Amino acid sequence: MTAPEPTGPDWAGLPVAVAGLGVSGISAARVLHGLGARVTVVDGGSGEGLRARAAELEALGVTVRLGDGATLPGGTRLVVTSPGWPPSSPLFAAAAEAGVEVWGDVELAWRLRRPLPATGEPAPWLAVTGTNGKTTTVQMLASILTAAGRRTAAVGNVGVSVLDAVLAEEPYDVLAVELSSYQLHWAPSLRPYSAAVLNLAPDHLDWHGSMEAYAADKGRIYEGNVVACVYNLADPATEALVREADVEEGCRAVGFGLGAPGPSNFGVVDGLLVDRAFVPDRAKNAAELGAVEDVNPPAPHNIANALAAAALARAYGVEPKAVREGLRAFRPDAHRIAEVAVVGGVTYVDDSKATNTHAAAASLAAYRPIVWIAGGLAKGATFDDLVQGAAERLRGAVLIGEDRALIREALARHAPDVPVIEAAEGQTGAVAMTEAVRAAVSLARTGDTVLLAPACASMDMFTNYGERGDLFAAAVRELADQ
Repeated sequence: MTAPEPTGPDWAGLPVAVAGLGVSGISAARVLHGLGARVTVVDGGSGEGLRARAAELEALGVTVRLGDGATLPGGTRLVVTSPGWPPSSPLFAAAAEAGVEVWGDVELAWRLRRPLPATGEPAPWLAVTGTNGKTTTVQMLASILTAAGRRTAAVGNVGVSVLDAVLAEEPYDVLAVELSSYQLHWAPSLRPYSAAVLNLAPDHLDWHGSMEAYAADKGRIYEGNVVACVYNLADPATEALVREADVEEGCRAVGFGLGAPGPSNFGVVDGLLVDRAFVPDRAKNAAELGAVEDVNPPAPHNIANALAAAALARAYGVEPKAVREGLRAFRPDAHRIAEVAVVGGVTYVDDSKATNTHAAAASLAAYRPIVWIAGGLAKGATFDDLVQGAAERLRGAVLIGEDRALIREALARHAPDVPVIEAAEGQTGAVAMTEAVRAAVSLARTGDTVLLAPACASMDMFTNYGERGDLFAAAVRELADQ
């Protein structure tokens, strides 16, 4: 059965199932109910928090079914899923058997876009995905677009809900959209104006089933691009996705990297960020977009993020001056290579957001010598490549968390001379982090950096990576006050 058109009378009374009672599920349910659909939200959980959310939706007239997330409600003609539900979920098997399409919240938002009064067309989407750096790049892009005088927002997997953005009472001129592999999987008709894949490394393979499936979902972001498919010159897998994409006639491949750029690329020359893609006679000319010092912080991977953001902005027609102004105005979120303090000549850096090996490698490449605080939930990752690449930078390592043994074993193989301290098992929260920081102090020397870049998820010991970073910062401040 073909899913209905997203606008017009087809929504009235349409039976729609929403999978998941999280933030995106609640948003989708409210929007669909407002369109006149007959909405049933399903969720396998039944805790107190879910019951409270269910009561709020039920007060609006939405049906909520807790404790059963596998059964397709009778008569359903469309399923709208929250991003975290994997394709293997029984609900989707039931939908496939019944011939019912499954959309994600991004697909729903794409279908509900409204034309801008000035152009008669919906606001273009400049989209970003990748294993790491998505949020920073999208926020940089939004800052650049704002400096260019456009009404915009960082939306999607960050900031404003993409559904709220497309339905905003005051429309946006252009949207900077962060998209996860989960969201892209469930967005078959998405066609961004221009898009970037920042990097590809193994992640969420338990959800996707394989690296090939993960990469394929990331590559969906290039489908239908109009002006530019932006890829990472240092990551051939991103260029391969561009080659496989079905784009609009005239759409160009635009690379970014930390070296001097060739024609059609973005790069760095003598400390300057340079565009050789969107300039007249790009074989001979280049446009200066700013300096490395305009990027905050100017770590190598963050400079790459800035170049990707600049490429998308230039593809949209933003002038070089606005790129510089936007990068200067940008301030990164907490827990992203954020300097906490310098105590006793040792710098303490919070990169709790480094929840996988690829992100941790970028952090480790930005400093030396390093006392590395690492560990948590490995999510199926291995650590040999990470440790081998960082070994010469390590003064010592402090290991925490459930899967610490995997990192300890990699250190023994590839950095046997690096001293390792393991925090006591069973500790969580502030106690665990305070012990980890004290252990790091015992290993660090003047001029060193103590770097929290765990390369693992946090939920074995902390509520989330934010709490992990906050407790690290608190432990460092306590150290500074002594």
